[in-house]
Amino acid sequence: MTQITRRQALATTAALAAGATLLPTAQAQSPIVIKFSHVVATDTPKGKAAEFFAKRAAELTKGKVKVEVYPNSQLYKDKEEMEALQLGSVQMLAPSLSKFAPLGVKEFEAFDLPFIFDDYSDLHAVTQGPVGAKLLKKLESRGISGLAYWDNGFKVMSANRPLHAPEDYKGLKMRIQSSKVLDAQMRAVGALPQVLAFSETYQALQTGVVDGTENPPSNLYTQKMYEVQKHVSVTNHGYLGYAVVVNKKFWDGLPADIRTQLTQAMADATKVANEDALKDNQDALAKVKASGKSTVYEPSKGERFLLKKAMFPVHKQMSSRIGEETIKDIYKATNFDPTKM
Repeated sequence: MTQITRRQALATTAALAAGATLLPTAQAQSPIVIKFSHVVATDTPKGKAAEFFAKRAAELTKGKVKVEVYPNSQLYKDKEEMEALQLGSVQMLAPSLSKFAPLGVKEFEAFDLPFIFDDYSDLHAVTQGPVGAKLLKKLESRGISGLAYWDNGFKVMSANRPLHAPEDYKGLKMRIQSSKVLDAQMRAVGALPQVLAFSETYQALQTGVVDGTENPPSNLYTQKMYEVQKHVSVTNHGYLGYAVVVNKKFWDGLPADIRTQLTQAMADATKVANEDALKDNQDALAKVKASGKSTVYEPSKGERFLLKKAMFPVHKQMSSRIGEETIKDIYKATNFDPTKM
């Protein structure tokens, strides 16, 4: 399907749905329908949180809102869903944070910066505070309202040789997502970044097309990457997460009391999402250790600092792309001191 044809199809779907979704106040006697589309399975933290939100929204609104969850790309594929949201064909998504840079909001690439968050306390100071809210606000000019951030987790490094020091990465072909920041991160330690689709990563590791990768433990385990990687280093150097977003025209058209109730439902679902993500990653790492197929290494505080110091120049290198103000806002929220690098 061509780009023009797809846009026409999405627009037609949006027009047919407009009476039920974009003008909810006109349907006083029937439930307001929210189509919540996402691209992962129902048994993932994101999938479970979406289902929880649907249930909680029905409870708090006393049936005035019906959230229909469509997992596993049932409605739209990864590359189509953002356009569908903007056109009103769906009302809600939970895309990864990397999906917002192509919309022109490159500030979200700050979440890709290595070691910008030391732990979940630092992370949530941003995602649950004024800096995170300020970033979500930047989406409004694209017809999108941001509601919440949901965690996936902190990433570990894996390869077929031990990864204890920055020099251990030299010459390794490391699979990354498509990201200028992640490309610079790997080059900072002498690795050779290779952009590959997530679905192709296991085979690429198995056949030696790439030597290693970075992922939250849950991905490493569920995709069986640990079976073809001899060493895992728990660096927690980077973060993967999602933003729950809604079509702005639809959201603004809701009655104020319904918006308040849905905001509460989203806050409750966010707690579920983040707790599930943390537990899933802890359980996955334990299972990788128990398998005996990968040696799991926990870097010392000193070793982690040396890796952080080696990768820190990426912050300055990417400041003109991401925005110096955004990076400084995050430093302030997390008490990150760049002078100690």
